[in-house]
Amino acid sequence: MPTALVTGITGQDGSYLAEFLLDKGYRVIGIVRRSSTTPYERIAHLIDRVELLSADLLDQTSLTDVVGDTQPDEVYNLAAQSFVQTSWSQPVLTGEFTALGVTRMLEAVKKAAPKARFYQASSSEMFGKVVESPQSETTPFYPRSPYGVAKVYGHWITVNYRESFGLYAVSGILFNHESPRRGLEFVTRKVTDAAARIKLGLAHELRLGNLDARRDWGYAGDYVDAMWRMLQQDVPDDYVVGTGKTWSVRQLCETAFACVGLDYRDYVVQDPRFFRPAEVDLLVANPAKAARQLGWEPKVGFAELIEMMVRADMDRHAPLGRK
Repeated sequence: MPTALVTGITGQDGSYLAEFLLDKGYRVIGIVRRSSTTPYERIAHLIDRVELLSADLLDQTSLTDVVGDTQPDEVYNLAAQSFVQTSWSQPVLTGEFTALGVTRMLEAVKKAAPKARFYQASSSEMFGKVVESPQSETTPFYPRSPYGVAKVYGHWITVNYRESFGLYAVSGILFNHESPRRGLEFVTRKVTDAAARIKLGLAHELRLGNLDARRDWGYAGDYVDAMWRMLQQDVPDDYVVGTGKTWSVRQLCETAFACVGLDYRDYVVQDPRFFRPAEVDLLVANPAKAARQLGWEPKVGFAELIEMMVRADMDRHAPLGRK
């Protein structure tokens, strides 16, 4: 039975990855921060099948101890301060978790389990103010937020440890991936949740920033398969993962509200407070390398994904509202 160690297991990606690995017969160990509360909602259905150990991306010793004690075959570093908007108000904290946290994990692997295969969750936000479209593994980075800058650091330190110390370390440059488990602060979930609440009479409007920003949105459940495939290759390498299609926030709103029979234009209000200080206007993946070398392709389309999210939010809010 192979052993996988997952940071960020309580997040969206971590919960889907845990399910995926358990189905493949892995022993799954999740790293969680010690807390007086237990925010395990996304993995509640898995709690008896995974092992949870306390450590912190800010504390080198705790990470090295966990890696040494568990001797994982695979390490998936998914933990981060992952909300772009928050990175503007908490740039130093974002750097500690999202940038230096990667170095601490790599150090832990190098010292305590150097044969383990390491996956780093890179991000399409590294491309930022894109210099070419679509974006591939060779597209230069131009991050436009403290989050994007921190992710660039995490990406390059992973490459550096691979080339300097011979670690099997890879980065998955994942474009936006969503699900009913996405946090409410992210625009897709903000929109689907609002559509459900408005339909049920629990809200009357939705305030958003730039409706013309375009993203490559896929389903998180598909993307964890790509993560795993990256660690099964003979030679470690980095891959762009996305759908290769792009949609605007306006189209997102139109699709989500149409799922409940509403016209988004009657409810969506643009609010200057939600515009970014430096906007990223267009992100779209060129996933040809992942398709060719990993045999990976997305299965869930945009409209199906948004409908899945709206229906889940409708079910969640239904007891509180009117249909």
